[in-house]
Amino acid sequence: MLVGEANTGKPSKGDFESMARRRFQSPEPICEGNWWYLLYWHDEFQNGRRVRKRKREKLAPATMPLREVKKIAAEKLRPMNQGLIPLGSASTFEDYVESTYIPVVLPLMAKSTRDRSRSVIALHLKPAFGSLALRDLTPLTVQRFFSEMANSTLSDESNDKVRDVLSSVLGSAVRYGLLVKNPVEGLRLPRAKRGRRSKPFITVQQFHALLEVIAEPYASMVFVAALTGLRPSDLVGLRWRNVHADSIVIDERCCRGDWGAPKSDASNATVPVVPDVIARIHRLKTLSIDVRAGRAIRHYPAVKSDGPNDLVFQSPTKGAPMRDNNVLVRHLKPAARKLGIEWVNWQVLRRSFATSLKIAGADVKDAQALMRHSRASTTLDIYQQFVPESQRRAVESLGRLMRTGAVN
Repeated sequence: MLVGEANTGKPSKGDFESMARRRFQSPEPICEGNWWYLLYWHDEFQNGRRVRKRKREKLAPATMPLREVKKIAAEKLRPMNQGLIPLGSASTFEDYVESTYIPVVLPLMAKSTRDRSRSVIALHLKPAFGSLALRDLTPLTVQRFFSEMANSTLSDESNDKVRDVLSSVLGSAVRYGLLVKNPVEGLRLPRAKRGRRSKPFITVQQFHALLEVIAEPYASMVFVAALTGLRPSDLVGLRWRNVHADSIVIDERCCRGDWGAPKSDASNATVPVVPDVIARIHRLKTLSIDVRAGRAIRHYPAVKSDGPNDLVFQSPTKGAPMRDNNVLVRHLKPAARKLGIEWVNWQVLRRSFATSLKIAGADVKDAQALMRHSRASTTLDIYQQFVPESQRRAVESLGRLMRTGAVN
């Protein structure tokens, strides 16, 4: 935030003049009682206005010689005198978040990211840093906060999210000239509470059983997701012009009413698909969806209109865009619970696609392209869950060796 007039939110002429005429300070340390003290001016912002206040700070014990005390005082004032502390860093964390980060930075993010960031800011960051000036968020201050989180009940994933959001907030303050460096850089998170878990994926048998208990058109959404690796936002935003004879074009996404370009440049791509996927998509045009309305049951076509710009997956009653969270909670999760595989969600379907590619012997670069990842390491480390057959054979050989030794 470039601070200024409270009623406009813009910097005043006086603020710019103050920034240009930074005052050099070299006050004499004062000895009172058992301590040396330093009195100096520092900037604060109150209601959007810069206020210079006198600050008194304890420097050293009175037994220290004046010469050494002056060195400590000079080092204390050096960042301010050399302009290493920007004027805007006197803004409080809460003021910066409310006046700049939320209205300027958050709108550039996807809706799901915006919602998550708002939640993290409200629940964790404002209570901890809200009243502190940006300049007071030093690497030590931030590290102390995260070190204390080692005793909290938050999961490792939640700690990561808090760190990422704080880094985003302070990183934007660096870009806008309010901080010189992001204090989150080099931060160490608490030691993980548990080791890396093997992430589940569905088998072919579980996949077909799942399709049997999910109603249309949601069963077709699951079918396409599992055989293409599309994200739910890609499925919701899929239009008939994107469906070709042997491929699908992903050039748009819709996340809970928020339309936009795909997640990354790598996500904006044309991917080949098996004929079964194309056939399943076109099959929707022949289906009728039953929707309960009180005691009656109403029948709606699964596809109300199949023009080039119409959606492939349409809500049964209005033909509007689906909401992936509603499909997950109302259809996918209940069906999975019936089969005893409660952990199934959209990401599990995407992970299952990646794992199936590896089982089928796909090259890692091909898998990366089909998953539309920017880096192959993402495909390998996060999505592909698979134990190589060579490792299984080695373990089985060891078992036979141990059994033979026991017999002898």
